[in-house]
Formats: sequence, structure tokens, C-alpha cells
Amino acid sequence: MSARSKARKRALDVLFEADARGVAPLDVLLQTQERRQQDGHAAMNPYVDVLVEGVAAHLEQIDELLSSYSMGWSVDRMPAVDRSILRLGAFEVLWGTDAPEAVAISEAVTLATELSTDESPSFVNGLLARLLELKPRLVLDPAVDPAAS
Repeated sequence: MSARSKARKRALDVLFEADARGVAPLDVLLQTQERRQQDGHAAMNPYVDVLVEGVAAHLEQIDELLSSYSMGWSVDRMPAVDRSILRLGAFEVLWGTDAPEAVAISEAVTLATELSTDESPSFVNGLLARLLELKPRLVLDPAVDPAAS
């Protein structure tokens, strides 16, 4: 597994935990970093920060887009892991600059295959592919580059 794939998995863990606990993703990210430091583990891949900060910065619009284009599924009705995978994938597809959109979609499908239901990979693939198709016409808020902060 590549370093980027591991970073996506770690970011997914943070987003899933934040969603499950009903707290801000940035709070969980900070807690995770502090816990790792206390336990003597190496710092996380900086791409985890980019992903979690990016999702957090665009969360409202991401959820609105997911609800609008998921064919009758509100974000709240989606399985929690699928919701987190889709948030991560949507950020990478719509605002990410570090990986090609096709790679982001493929990685999201892989996570869904490994962690969710049998139907989830095709759902994730279809929804993210639809967002990519619509990307030129979507009115997106300005790109946020967490790495620049």
C-alpha cells in the first residue's frame, strides 16, 4: 500500500470517528496527533492533514452536493463509512490538487470495497464520477490549500 493510500485510510479513520462522535474533524485530527505523539509514534503523513483540513473546510458544500446527486439518498441515510469515504473522495475530486481525479475515485472505491457493503463500491464510484462530470459546471467555493497554512 502506497504512502498516499495509507494517508487516505488514516484520514478516513479521522473523518469516520468525527462523524460517529459528532465532533469536528479538526478536533479529532488534533487528538489523534497528540495521542500518537504521547505513544511515541512517528508523525502522520502530512497528506492526512491536507485531506482532513480540506474536507472540514468544504464539509457543508460537500454534503450538499452528495445529497443533491446521490439519487434519493440523503447524506444522513448513507452508511457512516460510505459517507466518510464520499466526503474524502469528493474533496479530492473537486478541490484536491495532489492527485488526479481518477486516482481519487479509484482510491475511494478501494476503501469502500475493503470497508463497506457489497453495493458500496459501485455507489461510491457512480457518485464521485458524477461529481467529476459536473465539476466544470458546479459553482464551488474557492480552493483551500491547507498545506499553505
